[in-house]
Amino acid sequence: MTHDCDVIFLGINDAGMRVYEWLCEQDDIFVHSLLTTREQLSVVESVKPDYLVSCGYRHIVPEEVLSIPSEGCLNLHPAYLPYNRGANPNVWSIVDGTPAGVTLHYMDPGIDTGNIIARRTVETDFSDTGKDLYERLGDAQVELFQDVWPDIVEKNVDVIEQDADAGTYHETSDFKDLCHLDPHEEVKVKELLNRLRALTFPPYDNAEIEIDGDTYYIEIDIERA
Repeated sequence: MTHDCDVIFLGINDAGMRVYEWLCEQDDIFVHSLLTTREQLSVVESVKPDYLVSCGYRHIVPEEVLSIPSEGCLNLHPAYLPYNRGANPNVWSIVDGTPAGVTLHYMDPGIDTGNIIARRTVETDFSDTGKDLYERLGDAQVELFQDVWPDIVEKNVDVIEQDADAGTYHETSDFKDLCHLDPHEEVKVKELLNRLRALTFPPYDNAEIEIDGDTYYIEIDIERA
């Protein structure tokens, strides 16, 4: 059987697996591999696929690897770029009050800085936890990719170049700092509630505070009246 295009997939999270499985179901696509580690990137050199597709991959792809696929390298990011490049975009949308959304973009040597193919905003509510928004962003990533993939193959997309100085960026270390609550810090009520709900992601213990030598973990549940 011949295929219209060859793909190597990079990913490991729930949304990534769903996109990967969808690609595998398409008759005109042959997905050679699902790669999850940096060491496995050597497969790209040996296969020389048409496309590299990434969703949930946790490593930076070197420029020499990005130059191999003949039709380009695509990444799904659970943020409305250029806002919330980098780690934990679901958290920072809540904490910073930036637009929540998902973006499909071409990969370049930077982190989430490549030309935008398509993006969509995702609705939020004050009752959302970080987990609620994460799951909603995951669904939106899958839907966006399935809707836009035919246009990519047909080369019927108008990309948007990102402004490197616009938007926001956060590292994993920023998230770790956010998790540690200072019992003596003075904050506004809404800002504190946003921080706590952004960090609520059961079963993980994120927000923590030390009182009298003991550490306590904090989750919050907000319900609309």
